[in-house]
Amino acid sequence: MEATIQYLMNHAVDFGLKLLGALALWIVGGWLIKFLLGNLLSRGMTRQKVDVTVSGYVVSALTVVLKIILAISILGFLGLPTTTFAGLIAAAGLAIGMAWSGLLSNFAAGAFLMILRPFKAGDFISAGGVIGTVQEVGLFVTTIHTMDNVRTFVGNNKIFSDTIQNFTANPFRRVELVAQLSHQDNPQAARALLKERLAKLPNVVATPAPEVDILTFTPMGPVLSVRPFVHNDHYWQVYFDTNQVISEAGFAIPEQHFHVKQA
Repeated sequence: MEATIQYLMNHAVDFGLKLLGALALWIVGGWLIKFLLGNLLSRGMTRQKVDVTVSGYVVSALTVVLKIILAISILGFLGLPTTTFAGLIAAAGLAIGMAWSGLLSNFAAGAFLMILRPFKAGDFISAGGVIGTVQEVGLFVTTIHTMDNVRTFVGNNKIFSDTIQNFTANPFRRVELVAQLSHQDNPQAARALLKERLAKLPNVVATPAPEVDILTFTPMGPVLSVRPFVHNDHYWQVYFDTNQVISEAGFAIPEQHFHVKQA
């Protein structure tokens, strides 16, 4: 009995030391991975002017791969059969993949987003039912800051399988507003007045020039389409300034008029 107890104590001490060594390896290995990828690789790609969207995706993918390799190496250090664990990990990965097919579809969609590049970090987009500025394209989700400053995570597959609108890709976009005139207003004079004032607004591009045309007619009078062009960074400033121009143009208050013919 004493020999058995002594044997167990000796092996317990050995296993405890190995466990402490494995813990130290995990901490040091995790720090090295973070240092190599988060600092050296990320800075290197920044110096090479690699797009931040691509660099963030590459760093995330390599971090996951290296941590799996580190975990298998630590199991080998503890004396456990790594080949068996590698097989178990592969089998578990297959089972999880079958159960969580959506997760794998998000991963595949993220890879295609990296290849096709419909947008990059910093672009203002509409995708997956969300409108906002792209912060990061991750392995499984894309991070978007909405216009009311809410951090939103959207699955890559939802984005890739839906319509994507990139408002930043083109050098300018069009603001679309309308101006309701009354029957007393001269549509041509109103068009000339609005065009003149829109051209003087800050950040309205000169080419193409602002467009003001008769859009339709209502019982209250003609309706003008008011369309200045602007860079995406100044869209809302021009949008609200255009509304201000319309309100201060001095048009008469629209009223509906009906003519009742007596029998």
